[in-house]
Amino acid sequence: MLGGVGRVEEEVVVGRYVISFDDGAMVVADGELEAVSAATMAVVREAQGAGVWVFGGGLGSQPTAVVGVDGAVSDGPIPAGKAVLGGFCIVDVASRGEALEWAGKFAAACRCAQEVREFLPGSETAGGLQ
Repeated sequence: MLGGVGRVEEEVVVGRYVISFDDGAMVVADGELEAVSAATMAVVREAQGAGVWVFGGGLGSQPTAVVGVDGAVSDGPIPAGKAVLGGFCIVDVASRGEALEWAGKFAAACRCAQEVREFLPGSETAGGLQ
């Protein structure tokens, strides 16, 4: 993109990443849930203030509904061996390294490991949430 006569401004490429954890991974001792929630919300507010937050939240535990490829609906849970998502957030950041930094902040706040995955570049899904 041109930013005046003869000057080319650098275009910032932003990647969209999902940061998530499995259901059951966040084990909080009795009486500590309020502190964990406050720490997590502090990281959310920090991400919002930095302009990288897109969307996120915790997901309810079982029961779930499973919809098969044939459209048949059955009561959950997901078949054994499948991970069940416990919570997630989506961030727009300049690099995988920055996504890992945010995941580290969420891991510390939530007291559980976080998985980081990038949305496919150029996919409709990656640009759908604004």
